[in-house]
Amino acid sequence: MQYVCDAPNGKTWFRIETEGEAAHESRLMRHTVEKYFCREREKAVQSWRPERPNAIERDIGLEAHVQREMPLFLTLRDREGNALATAMLPPGGKDRGGFRIIIVAASNADPYPEQDAAIAALGAHFGLTLDRHRCFPYGR
Repeated sequence: MQYVCDAPNGKTWFRIETEGEAAHESRLMRHTVEKYFCREREKAVQSWRPERPNAIERDIGLEAHVQREMPLFLTLRDREGNALATAMLPPGGKDRGGFRIIIVAASNADPYPEQDAAIAALGAHFGLTLDRHRCFPYGR
């Protein structure tokens, strides 16, 4: 995992970078972030167009491409490392029209009552508005 930003009350946002980390997050949080992570990673890999497709070096740059193209998957942790919320933001954390930002707590529960300040800190870090009505998919 990669550090992203601090949040109030000793909480920290980290980027989920591997399928193993996504699987671990799914187990801890009892949701399906792993499924979405794998699907989005595969889409990013499929969009890769190497400069020299037949050369042995064809996949140099693939991982950087994947990191740029796939959405950001993030986990909020407390001081003890407990998972508190999971977020999916647009690639690069840049607002792209029509991208469905999702933020959930364990078992797809609403994270906003307990993590509103931490979610606001994540939004401020990326310059995004992460309000409940836009980001919590089950509140409608």
